[in-house]
Amino acid sequence: MTDVQYTTLPPWPNAYPASGASATLKGLNEDFIVTELPLHLPSGEGEHIWLEVEKNGANTAFVAEQLAAAAGVQVNDVGYAGLKDRHAITRQWFSIYLPTGKGKGETPDLTPLQHPEFKVLSQSRHVKKLRRGDLQGNRFRIVLRDLSGDLDAIETNLKAVAFQGAPNYFGAQRFGHDGGNVEQGRAMLAREIRVRNPKKKGIYLSAVRSFVFNEVLALRIRQGLWGRPLPGDVMDGAGLPTGPLWGRGRVITSDQAQALENGVAERHAILCNGMEHAGLDQERRALVARPVDMSWEWPQADQLVLTFSLPAGSYATSVLNEILRTTEPDRQAESEPGAVE
Repeated sequence: MTDVQYTTLPPWPNAYPASGASATLKGLNEDFIVTELPLHLPSGEGEHIWLEVEKNGANTAFVAEQLAAAAGVQVNDVGYAGLKDRHAITRQWFSIYLPTGKGKGETPDLTPLQHPEFKVLSQSRHVKKLRRGDLQGNRFRIVLRDLSGDLDAIETNLKAVAFQGAPNYFGAQRFGHDGGNVEQGRAMLAREIRVRNPKKKGIYLSAVRSFVFNEVLALRIRQGLWGRPLPGDVMDGAGLPTGPLWGRGRVITSDQAQALENGVAERHAILCNGMEHAGLDQERRALVARPVDMSWEWPQADQLVLTFSLPAGSYATSVLNEILRTTEPDRQAESEPGAVE
């Protein structure tokens, strides 16, 4: 087994030639607008109330806590489909378990709730609690400022991404500050440290699993195999090749695809063996992120505005990385681990 270090994230390759351009991302919260695309809308009846919330500068967990307090319930009674970045304006759905009937009292109206960092846009009832992953995807409107570089090269990459998609890498926020969650996960799986907090354990497992997926995707790009199926690949419902989210069970790829994935697993044996024993099951994830209805405009020579939709779990930052290099303002507060961008 190769001795691998996990103290820093590796330089995973791009699929397209670098444009050499750069820009500022999230200079203002309104530069990054995310609208959740739900699997379905509330039916109007049921034991849960669903709230469409617009937040500006708040993280998802904080909003859930505030909604629970306003409704007089425990925070575990509040559900949401996904984490959204704090440094953005986002619209997303929350659910609160509030059955009606004998002894239950009347349904509180939370639409007048006032808070500097969020507001409730609408309220209705539904039969089910919102759970993580219960969404089609997200719609993005992104303003890139202070842009410098070759505009023709940027246009070339924009057209390539719009036509062929981008590598479906997990974004850097998945791995914590400087990628530290991967090393913590390795130490946990190697039993060098004990992690008692279930939330932290889940964050570390997610980081490790995402790291191995990115390593498979990176290898395919380096070998010129990205964006096209290999013999033995497993395709998703949209006909795109998939990569492994490691866990228990047999690798369901075969032939050339299986050999490539097993080679990555051997290189990261501590991570993969640990995930199998941690109770995770094998799953698959598309290797290609296909932006839907992608368009762009240049309001000024140093400003680019992009709009597109991505399926649930894909990162807007991974799409941007194929177009140009972005930097964000220094902030003390980090994005939420796992926040979908």
